[in-house]
Amino acid sequence: MNSAPKMPRLQPPPDVRSHRTKRYLWLLVPVSLLASVIVWRLWPMEQQPLRAGIVASAAAPDSSGFTSASGPKALAFPADHGPHDDFQTEWWYYTGNLAAETGEHFGYQLTFFRRALLPPSKRAQRASAWGTEQVYMAHFALTDVAASKHSGFERLSRGAAGLAGALAEPYKVWLEDWSVTGPPGGAGQLRASDGGITLSLKLSDLKGPVLQGDRGYSRKGPEQGNASYYYSLPRIATEGTVEAGGRKYEVQGLSWMDHEFSTSALGPGQVGWDWFSLQLDDGSELMVFQLRDVGGGADQFSAGTLIAPDGTARRLGPSDFSIRPTSEWRSPHTRAVYPAGWVVTVPGEGLSLTVNPYLADQEMNQSFTYWEGAVKATGTVEGKAVAGSGYTELTGYAGTLSF
Repeated sequence: MNSAPKMPRLQPPPDVRSHRTKRYLWLLVPVSLLASVIVWRLWPMEQQPLRAGIVASAAAPDSSGFTSASGPKALAFPADHGPHDDFQTEWWYYTGNLAAETGEHFGYQLTFFRRALLPPSKRAQRASAWGTEQVYMAHFALTDVAASKHSGFERLSRGAAGLAGALAEPYKVWLEDWSVTGPPGGAGQLRASDGGITLSLKLSDLKGPVLQGDRGYSRKGPEQGNASYYYSLPRIATEGTVEAGGRKYEVQGLSWMDHEFSTSALGPGQVGWDWFSLQLDDGSELMVFQLRDVGGGADQFSAGTLIAPDGTARRLGPSDFSIRPTSEWRSPHTRAVYPAGWVVTVPGEGLSLTVNPYLADQEMNQSFTYWEGAVKATGTVEGKAVAGSGYTELTGYAGTLSF
């Protein structure tokens, strides 16, 4: 990225810069546990009484007072690219596959999470510049295929003092010096750097927002509010530089952006999910997620979207697609066993894809353990050959995510 504006580097208390979850992981963790961890990380030891008071006020297990996703509603842009502080949980999720001029292949992930500690009715004006009811978390990862290396990083900070936040106009989501600036519907920029790895990318949206589920209302469970508002930017032209292994590469490729906001948890008995975003060389895209129940079967709220080259989207229910694992990989880090190859089909569209990871080891060992990685796809659509790449996320394999 060329010239993203730098946030003021105010010095936080000693452990403000601690780092630490992922997509629906935030929905599965009880508020009491999450709030305790967040507050413990954000407030230094000398402020123990203040920290204890905030835990007491924020750790109630119910989510009353927050807005919930209770049915379809009109999403408006650019306003809905920004934060929705009346919902408890929100994330902006960027992934992409990039090719270097010299032939190397890279996959990247940069995600930002917002979590509200208090509902709007309990928030008060704080005199301190450090005061906040919002915390932000971010994950950054790079898959360097030629080097057979996957690197992942985590950060956590309060949404105050310029450390982290989100804006709709001008669009910006950031945590310290990790950032995405907009506008999402036009030319944007993405930047992240950690552990000797740097991304500096220009983003140019090619299709505009695609509303997932029922006009952006994505059900995740049987109870009222077990849902999110969810849209994607499924095809973003991307170019810029990657620095890794002491070298700098000129790269170009495609990125994908997901934005979701919600309050309520997933339904009972759901222990994990397999999620895919695939960009094909015929100009189409496929997003499918399979929620898994305690018996390992596909939950009835599994869903997806098939996006035609002209941007037309077809909503997919659980009977419209299948995800069949073809191989396994055992993590040397956690001993968890993940599927490591799949056949993904949408029979009604004549679509059949064989999907395989660029690297087997793309496990993210952060506050929570999950597999998130770059994948490649080959197959046919109505008998015509297609190929592409994308990202897959696998949760609940390194132990159940339910508590």
